Amino acid sequence: MKNRVAKSAMSDSLGNGRGDPTDAQIRLYERWAEGGLAVSIVGEVQGNPCFAEKPGNLVLRADSDLRRFRTLAHRGSANGAQLWLQLGHAGAMAHPPISDPKGPSALDIPGLICSALTRDELRALPSEFARTARLAMDLGFGGVQIHAAHGFLLSQFLSPLFNKRDDEYGGSITNRMRLLLDVVDEVRGAVGPGIPIAIKLNATDQLEGGLDRQDALAVIAALDGTAIDLIDISGGTYFPGARSASDSAGTGPYFLDFAEHARPLTRKPLMVTGGFKTLQHAADALARGNVDMVGLARALVLDPALPNGWRSGTGNDPKFPKFANPPEGGVTAWYTMRLTALGEDRAPSDSTELEASIREYEERDSDRISIWNARFRP
Repeated sequence: MKNRVAKSAMSDSLGNGRGDPTDAQIRLYERWAEGGLAVSIVGEVQGNPCFAEKPGNLVLRADSDLRRFRTLAHRGSANGAQLWLQLGHAGAMAHPPISDPKGPSALDIPGLICSALTRDELRALPSEFARTARLAMDLGFGGVQIHAAHGFLLSQFLSPLFNKRDDEYGGSITNRMRLLLDVVDEVRGAVGPGIPIAIKLNATDQLEGGLDRQDALAVIAALDGTAIDLIDISGGTYFPGARSASDSAGTGPYFLDFAEHARPLTRKPLMVTGGFKTLQHAADALARGNVDMVGLARALVLDPALPNGWRSGTGNDPKFPKFANPPEGGVTAWYTMRLTALGEDRAPSDSTELEASIREYEERDSDRISIWNARFRP
């Protein structure tokens, strides 16, 4: 790594609706690479289109537009940066208009209905992740990240709130992490020893009855015995009605205290994502010695050249907008549409009015739902 700054995975929602990268998405990751960071992670790349989070997700499999994926890999690794794909599966949180939500257990609650994955389906999942990882490597991506945070499938298995199974995949945290460890092993077997494999893990689900610190630390300890190269610590769950960690009004990084408890349990490099808003935040976290990398997301949406500015001493910390009583999903929509402007080399609006962003975001998703279903669910 050229430095200690990563662009952590975000759902940029810039796929073309057929699961392939767009020109704007390719340009966005090129801009981040030119801006001086060490690694960018592309959020929620699906190996199976039946469990996608949004119709703007990428889908990487043999019949994808591999030429465009190669272009993304090449241009997103300019200026000595690396570009990794986050291997995703939304599980119970799959978007119903384009997906068939299935999770560890059947759920029927307001805003979330899903059936349970069968044991045969579970046993096929590690190979599915592995095939996607191998294809990413063949196309020139520098690494992969296994997504086990924020309420997506592997995070659901870790969480007793989602996982009510009474077989070898449920109950104790040892059983609940079984699928995750199987995925890690198969992905490593598919890509060999030379490709970095990261994992994104919740420190907490931030939901009553969800994954707690004690169990999350047990997963950290277990991962120390695997071939993982980097553990990315985050938190929160995109559960209906839940407030996301990234919408917090806090003034500093969210999960450094958890990293301090995790550090004695593993020799693996640790990255913390969430709440880094200033150079001082990042420098202080690294100086404490518990963290090896800092993951930035919204800060790099506000200033894609932030690492160059911090390194040269000529840049300022980003100025974060303030939103008064934002509706659910409104802040995410605002940042997502700003990503679109960056990818199109347009000057983004500084307006903090959310209604237009929400409307544009929802209209684009609506258009892509029909494209997605025509491609993957004819």
